[in-house]
Formats: sequence, C-alpha cells, structure tokens
Amino acid sequence: DLSDSFRAGKQEIQLNILPQAKTLGLTLRDLAQQVRQAFYGEEAQRIQRGTDDVRVMVRYPENERRSLGNLEDMYIRSSDGSEVPFTSVAKVTYGNSYSSIHRQDQQRIISVRGDVNRVVVTPEAVFKALELSLCEGKTSLSNLQNMCENSQFPGVRFTLDGEQLERTKAIAGIFDTVPLALLIIFALLAVPLKSYMQPLVIMSVIPFGAVGAIVGHYIMGWPLVFFSLLGIIALSGIVVNASLVLVDNINRQRKAGVPIFDAVSNAGTIRFRPIILTSATTFVGLIPLMTNKDPETFMFIPMAISLAFGVLFATVITLLMVPSLYLMLDDFQNWVKNSLAGMLGKDLFEKESTEAAMPLPEAKGVS
Repeated sequence: DLSDSFRAGKQEIQLNILPQAKTLGLTLRDLAQQVRQAFYGEEAQRIQRGTDDVRVMVRYPENERRSLGNLEDMYIRSSDGSEVPFTSVAKVTYGNSYSSIHRQDQQRIISVRGDVNRVVVTPEAVFKALELSLCEGKTSLSNLQNMCENSQFPGVRFTLDGEQLERTKAIAGIFDTVPLALLIIFALLAVPLKSYMQPLVIMSVIPFGAVGAIVGHYIMGWPLVFFSLLGIIALSGIVVNASLVLVDNINRQRKAGVPIFDAVSNAGTIRFRPIILTSATTFVGLIPLMTNKDPETFMFIPMAISLAFGVLFATVITLLMVPSLYLMLDDFQNWVKNSLAGMLGKDLFEKESTEAAMPLPEAKGVS
C-alpha cells in the first residue's frame, strides 16, 4: 500500500498583474488588497454591544460578489484616484492551493510511504530498484551529502526516511563498533592464554563463519539483508568457542610434557566429538526457524540462516585449519628464537673477541 502526504487542496484564483498596470502605479499588492476589500470586506469600525465586539465590514453588495464573473466587472482604483477595468490591468488564472505544507530543515517535503510484503520481496530489493530508477550519476538515496536527483524532476531531491533510514544508520553504527568488539574478544582470549599470537589463531575462523553464512543464504534461496548482517556479527562470538576449546586442550597437553605434534593430534581426536555435536545441535535447533513460513517471523529467518550455516562451516574449518595454524605458529616462534639467539650470540662473541684483542696499558714506575 502506497500513500503520500501531498494534498491538492481547494481550487483558488491566482491574480497576475499586467505590464500596463505598472504605468498606472499599481502593484500586485494593491490589486490583491482591492479585490479582498471588494469580496471579503474591510473593517471600518467596531461597535461594543455588551461584552461582544461587532465588526462593521465594508464590501460590495451581495449581488455584485456572487460569482467569478463579478470579478471581471469590477474596477480597480489607481494611485491617482482614477478607476480602470479589472481586465485591463490584471489576468486571472485558476489553480489549486496546498491544504498543508510540510517542512524539514526549512525545505518543503512530501513523504511517500509504503508497506513491503516480505513474503514477495525484501525491503532491500525495493530500495535497490528505487535507487536504480530514480538516482542519476553518483547520487544515492542513502547518501545525505550527495542526495538522489533526477533530471526529469529539476529541483527535487530524494532521500530515505522511516525504517530504511534508521536501518542505514544502524548499519553505519555497527561497522563503527565491530573493530572494538573484535579487540575485546582478542583481549579476553589473550589474558587466560598468556599469548598474543594464539588469540589470532582462534579468531582466524571468524571470516570463514561469514563465508558459511553467505553460502547458506545461497542454498536457502534468501538474499543478504540487514538481519543477515546481524547474524554474521553474532556469529563472531560463537565460532571462536570450538577453536578456544581445541587450543586450550593442546596447551594443557604441552604443559604435561607431550610433544607438540602428538598434542595437536590428541586434541583433535579428543575434542572432535564434542565440537561436532555442539555444532550439529545448534544447526538442528535453528532448522524450525529457518523453515518457518509465518510472515511474522520472516525477519528472523536470515539471522537464523547466518548462525546455522556459519557455525556448521566454521566447525569444519576449525578442525582442519586451527591445528595447522598452531603448528605453523610454533615453527615461527622457534625460528624467531633461534634467529635472535644466533644474532645475540654472534654479537656477544665479537664483543668478547674485541676485548681480548685490546692491549693492556703499560705500568709506569714511581721515581
């Protein structure tokens, strides 16, 4: 259903002064004032009757102001007191007045509203179609600095309002706070693990969770919408759980003296079943919401798809990639230690050799 705030209003008479009226000293204001005085009247005086004021209005007789034809028969008084026919100094046109004028930021606006049938189409698809059909050049409906314009409607600019505007602001706010959320996740992982590198290994599965969410939308035949993005962001804090459990198990075995390769293999074997069962139960629990056809829950289906397929895809990546990254991290750390030890040992050897080669000062006798 489409509706707008524009109301045509009632029909009105618009007076336009002719060029020859200016030679008589008449202005449009004089013309409008005399027409108003003739048909509506001019207050001559007020008479007090008890507690009421009685206005005495002077105007044309009723039989001379019944129709628009009387307007063309009236005479207009010029600045020198002479009277001229109305048709010789003015022209009458007919139009419609505005019943109401809405303004925003001192600009006239007309609001167009519509309800989207989410069963048939998504709001994002409607928004994209409107932007393609209305906006020209680099203008955009969502860009307040470069508002949408169309050469067919000069002087008119199109912009968002209502739910779509709030959604655009929400997306901008989300992208501003996502780095902060990732930094907090990194800090929460770095403190108990006592490492700056292992949190990066754990968080490496987050992008793959987003990939799984996108693939899930393609499989389910759903487009990526605003609630899909919310699901992907929520997924960032869920997919790290399996990686954290796996890395923590490896660290415990290494503290017990198990070689690193055996610790990684044992952790993958021990935590395989819990990780798979956790992801499988999460996916199965979201199936009723993903397959629900109730229009009232349509907005939550994209979020459920993002969570379900993102967790499922990230689990597979976790079992394959996290152990490999852990081994690569250990190799990198050993290489750095060996390189630093070699550099420091060489410098120390050269320093000791230099000190040994320096001649001792000769002792001077006392006479």
